[in-house]
Amino acid sequence: MSENLWVRMTRADPGHSAAYVKRFKDLAAGGMDIVGEARLVDAMLPRRSRVLDAGCGPGRVGGHLAAAGHDVVGVDVDPVLIAAAQEDHPGARWLVGDLAELDLPDRFDAIVCAGNVVTFLAPSTRVEVLRRFRAHLADGGRAVVGFGAGRDYPFDAFLDDARAAGLEPDLLLSSWHLHPFTAGSDFLVAVLRVS
Repeated sequence: MSENLWVRMTRADPGHSAAYVKRFKDLAAGGMDIVGEARLVDAMLPRRSRVLDAGCGPGRVGGHLAAAGHDVVGVDVDPVLIAAAQEDHPGARWLVGDLAELDLPDRFDAIVCAGNVVTFLAPSTRVEVLRRFRAHLADGGRAVVGFGAGRDYPFDAFLDDARAAGLEPDLLLSSWHLHPFTAGSDFLVAVLRVS
């Protein structure tokens, strides 16, 4: 099985994760909007919904959703990012784990997978991760996955993998700000339901 790209990057550069945390803190301090993904997911859900932040990083998306009143569990393979999430967003539950091995007792009303996370997955685990998303969705739940083009995971291949995992697109967007997806889009936000 090939290795997760994020794991390879952090092994090659042990300071990468800390720099990533600092980057988003600096963006927030500078007034940048770093929670657009969370607002989209929040708009889809009633309060106190159960949300899985898959590949949660330092918790910027899941932390915002927890502050908005949702029951959030965040999972990330990087312990440095999980430690930052625990420190900065104590209102959620943060777990170190590989999404290809995700096996929680919880079922979720929504799964959000933002920040190009799917492009860091080992190609051999992509369908399995999407299967595990499907298995963790509550009845009527949806998974929302967003990533950019040019990252060695063509959008059509992702949508084929989602279908192979038992997920069908409900809605395709080209941004977290609800712009429509077209053949020329350089970003995909896929809202997926169980097929």
